[in-house]
Amino acid sequence: MFTGVFGSSMMWKAQNGEHVQLSTINLRDYGLGPRKQVDDTPYGGGDGMLLKPEPLFAAVEAAKANDPTAKVLLMTPRGERWKQATAQKYADTDSGYIFICGRYEGYDERIMTVVDTELSVGDYVLTGGELPAMTIIDSIVRLIPGVLGGEQSAAIESFSDGETLEYPQYTRPEEFNGMRVPDVLLSGHHGEIAKWRAANSKKASKD
Repeated sequence: MFTGVFGSSMMWKAQNGEHVQLSTINLRDYGLGPRKQVDDTPYGGGDGMLLKPEPLFAAVEAAKANDPTAKVLLMTPRGERWKQATAQKYADTDSGYIFICGRYEGYDERIMTVVDTELSVGDYVLTGGELPAMTIIDSIVRLIPGVLGGEQSAAIESFSDGETLEYPQYTRPEEFNGMRVPDVLLSGHHGEIAKWRAANSKKASKD
């Protein structure tokens, strides 16, 4: 699932420019027995399967061998809500990160002993933690200096100040289907343009 995302657009550029190193570990490489088992039924009954602790512990240990100080992040709906300010904080550090992507009905709670932080991308449930992990990784990587190119590219984006959404933007042609670009943006008056942009930035929802 990660191949397309890691090999495209800014994620590819970030790796190609040696701004970041990304790698994946297949949990089944550490599965148990001839079938490489990674899950089992929950004690106490109930539907679904839980990820077993042994493969997860082994996979984290292998990742730590490459980066002993890396922080272990667990993707889970009960985790801290991911925000732009958090992405910036993670991008500003030199720490490495190990993402655990849950699957099935969940995971054996004993893996929490190797987890540093629980993270969530919203109050909903997905099939696995892969999509949240890719979302979070993308939001961090694009903030690393040199990845986007322009120094101001990330600074003016939505939520960059934690509160506002980015102002509307336009490009050529000046008129399309009867809709014109606002005159102030064509004026060349940088002060008035700055005022217009500030006035047209919207307060972000707190929900």
